[in-house]
Amino acid sequence: MFNRIYHNKRVLITGHTGFKGSWLALWLSQMGAKITGYSLQPPTEPNHFQLLDIGINSIIGDICDAGKVKQVFKEQQPEIVFHLAAQPIVRLSYKDPVETFAINVMGTINVFEASRASGMVRAIVNITSDKCYENREWTWGYREIDPLGGHDPYSASKGCSELITSCWRNSFFNLNDYRSAHNTLLASGRAGNVIGGGDWAVDRLIPDMMRAVTQNEKVKIRNPHATRPWQHVLEPLSGYLLLGQKLLEGRKEFAEAWNFGPFEGGNATVGEIAGQIKMFWPKIDYEIDTSPNQPHEAGMLRLDCSKSRTKMQWKPVWDGKTAVEKTALWYRAFYESNEVQSLEDLYKYITDAKCKHIVWAEE
Repeated sequence: MFNRIYHNKRVLITGHTGFKGSWLALWLSQMGAKITGYSLQPPTEPNHFQLLDIGINSIIGDICDAGKVKQVFKEQQPEIVFHLAAQPIVRLSYKDPVETFAINVMGTINVFEASRASGMVRAIVNITSDKCYENREWTWGYREIDPLGGHDPYSASKGCSELITSCWRNSFFNLNDYRSAHNTLLASGRAGNVIGGGDWAVDRLIPDMMRAVTQNEKVKIRNPHATRPWQHVLEPLSGYLLLGQKLLEGRKEFAEAWNFGPFEGGNATVGEIAGQIKMFWPKIDYEIDTSPNQPHEAGMLRLDCSKSRTKMQWKPVWDGKTAVEKTALWYRAFYESNEVQSLEDLYKYITDAKCKHIVWAEE
């Protein structure tokens, strides 16, 4: 996979104890990468990272601690960095906007500066969010050239992270100076709403549903008509890894921002996703939260992924229904049989990608 580029590569993942980061660590470990993770302690109990027990070099630390971040980079000498460490919850950003901006903005700067000081980093993939765009409630998808913004603190912080990425790319990792003044290519990835087994974050639809079912309670669904680009967590990860491959190969035309989202059928309302989850685990029950005091969240959000599909030949493997099915069955196996099916899901995803002749899965 990925032209075998990750085998024996020194890879640093920030936020490796989180939902996305733990899945990325699992995939990279299966490809023989030499992985170092830098993150806070796992944010929930249970958590996907500890359940996987991958055995990578896991360093616990704060992304806002610039000195420690720089020290880790100096000691580990990563060749590629996947920056996922973040405060990722919209509603929490209303409660603590200062911490949200500190982590999502200054944390990103710390990673970029540590990469510069190291002198060994050849590629950086900064993971932001589809919420980095100035949301105008359009019915069509946002493109990488559309204005950045953000109504809530989380979205605004991710817009800022994108601006910082552009700034550092122009100021310190300028493409015109590549291979003369520096050897680092910097890109960003913007993904839709990810689902999959192993997420227990608070204030996310599916984790809330899973916690409720284990307590024989109904979960309250906010904003049932809100539309999001839902996709299985492995979908954007395949995009990040493909992007990282291009950067490690020295393809400087890929040092840009990229959207990774589902096929059109993956765009669904919160209510529709909740209903689909219940189909695969009928024990789940939910009700609509009619409280008028909900903080603002975008009603309509879609991504236009034409750029990544045309220039990178990236495309999803699983449709929306499959993503929901895999997610629901992962949790059901965990709660009913104490099984962790992440590796099985990963290999099924890779097999399906090969059958569909997806570019990164080609031998």
